[in-house]
Amino acid sequence: MNEIKDLQPQAIWKNFYLLTQVPRPSGHLEKIQKFLLDWAAGKGVEARMDEAGNILMYKAATPGMEDCKVVTLQGHMDMVPQKASDSTHDFENDPIRTYIDGEWVKAKGTTLGADDGMAVATIMAIMEDNSLKHGPLEGFITADEETTMYGVNHMKTDTLKGEILLNLDNETEGEMMIGSAGGVNLTATLEYQEEENGADSGETGVRIEIHGLRGGHSGLEINEGRGNANKMMARLVQDAVANFEACLSSWQGGNMRNAIPRDCEVVLSLPEENLQALTECVDEWRETFTGEFATIEPDFTLTCTRTERPARIVPAEIQDNLVNSLCACHNGVMRFIPEIPHIVETSSNLAIVEIGGGNVMFKVLVRSSRDSMRECCAETLESAFSMAGMKVELDGDYPAWQPNPQSEIVSLMKDVYRELYNTENKVQVVHAGLECGVIGAKYPNMDMVSFGPTLRSPHTPDERCHIPSVEKYYRFVLATLERTPKKK
Repeated sequence: MNEIKDLQPQAIWKNFYLLTQVPRPSGHLEKIQKFLLDWAAGKGVEARMDEAGNILMYKAATPGMEDCKVVTLQGHMDMVPQKASDSTHDFENDPIRTYIDGEWVKAKGTTLGADDGMAVATIMAIMEDNSLKHGPLEGFITADEETTMYGVNHMKTDTLKGEILLNLDNETEGEMMIGSAGGVNLTATLEYQEEENGADSGETGVRIEIHGLRGGHSGLEINEGRGNANKMMARLVQDAVANFEACLSSWQGGNMRNAIPRDCEVVLSLPEENLQALTECVDEWRETFTGEFATIEPDFTLTCTRTERPARIVPAEIQDNLVNSLCACHNGVMRFIPEIPHIVETSSNLAIVEIGGGNVMFKVLVRSSRDSMRECCAETLESAFSMAGMKVELDGDYPAWQPNPQSEIVSLMKDVYRELYNTENKVQVVHAGLECGVIGAKYPNMDMVSFGPTLRSPHTPDERCHIPSVEKYYRFVLATLERTPKKK
């Protein structure tokens, strides 16, 4: 057996296979929106798309369960488009190529899209199966969760009818999340006039590249000490500018705000006579990084190669300010939750750095479960970038999801899980941003919980889904729906 659509439970895997055939990177959702509407029409499932691009599906209660509370099954349709440096995959046009590796489903050189394709496949499976027992259901499949949470931020407040929200966007089977971090996007920009690099035959160009870092989810894995390609490169470039008369021409690092950057590339100009010394310096930095990340980043590469002398460079004063600000800006964990010291409270991810052609753009995602600390972290970053003369803007903010210790659905689901598997389902909060925070702000009386099958390394080409966990998760979903509380 080598087809994922043949895995068990087939109800989910066959639908997940269909999703892998439809391109759905964040920001390019036309194909998946059409697919979901066409699929629903073909299955006789009532469905529509709202003004924000979300897909809603509806299913009447099983006879005898009409008086149960309405349950909203929720996940997002978009996926993070990350690929290995040697991959030629086109996320806007190519299907995801999956394969089975032992107990895991993986993708060849790209993200798998199980985040959050597993939720969408679950909704599809439940909507098309008329043998299941449940109260009234609605499926809520949201748009562009991974970038701006656009779908939930822009939906109307009368969109949902559910009294219970089952968010299917968690990454560890056997856990239920009852709280999550809020966040805000910080973007720093600058325009500058490029300088001609002159016709000095004594100058040469060098290209310095970092590849093969593990990257990862900037919420779930920000506490693991993984290398950030932009921060690593900033240290090296600062050294090159200070000691080898290097001048910055261009910088490209990272490509998704919520993914720890795996790759970075800069082009420098410097005197030919300093090339050998810079090459030796890069070798020293490789040794330094290897020591710092010995058990964390075993596969990264750092290279320095001669290239054509760049025709234009960043003016020296602007260059120095930019590099200094990158070195100064906070990245990683700022604070853990004092009451729950193993859970990150506040963090930032220096995700994207683009310099060249007279334009600079830095993109950072700030997360925190405490509003005041989110503001503190954002102000720290704004200070660093403002001193470099950059314009700093904050947008796309979303609230934290505060735990509800009296949740009726969480209590019920703890009992259901214990009865199914004779063990406890762990109840936790998570540093990742979940749509529950936005939904909860618009529907303050909705009882919410987040759970899902086991995924590892989402937002990276190492993303994988644990096959046995999917069956346990799906049994749990169906058993929960069978015991949906009645309306009061």
